[in-house]
Amino acid sequence: MNAIELLLQRQSTPLLTEPAPTEADLSTLLSAGMRVPDHAGLKPWYFHVITGQGLQRLSDLYVEATTEDLSSMAGLIEGTTIDEHAFNEKIAKVEKMPFRAPMIIVISTQYIDHNKVPEQEQLVAAGCTAQAMQMAAFALGYGAMWRTGDLAYNEIVKHGLAIEEGNEIIGFLYIGTPTKAINAKPAKDYQNKVTYWQ
Repeated sequence: MNAIELLLQRQSTPLLTEPAPTEADLSTLLSAGMRVPDHAGLKPWYFHVITGQGLQRLSDLYVEATTEDLSSMAGLIEGTTIDEHAFNEKIAKVEKMPFRAPMIIVISTQYIDHNKVPEQEQLVAAGCTAQAMQMAAFALGYGAMWRTGDLAYNEIVKHGLAIEEGNEIIGFLYIGTPTKAINAKPAKDYQNKVTYWQ
């Protein structure tokens, strides 16, 4: 697969299993993440690579965050209580989330104060690392899925990952081996997304 084929064929893969990327392949993924456009060379991002028992630690963190959120929501409305069945269903769901792939790379910002590079540019650069690593995973024969959701914005999750205040989780990049062949998605037409000035 050449570079153009990769760009035109890449797609997300939600159903993933072992094996995870090898140590050498992980090094390639992280190196790809470091090659993105980066105004002033600030490298305003950080990666947490989560595998093995780390997935259970992330699951515990998700449960803690979700329990706190649900309890807080119930406390906001006087006289309400948490529906036990709905609560248990929600906890069971978030508990399983980290185990949808054998490896997760959490991409976060690591903003740097710079008079020529606003945080918005740094945010975009950090987002580019997620795409670059997903593309590299696809090129190496793995599947990958870039996910966010409420937990990406949760302060308990950020604190648990030692993400400094004021920084953000860009996403959770789930990586592994596809459980089955997936049908190629049709190409998206760009015609109504382009204006030409000539």
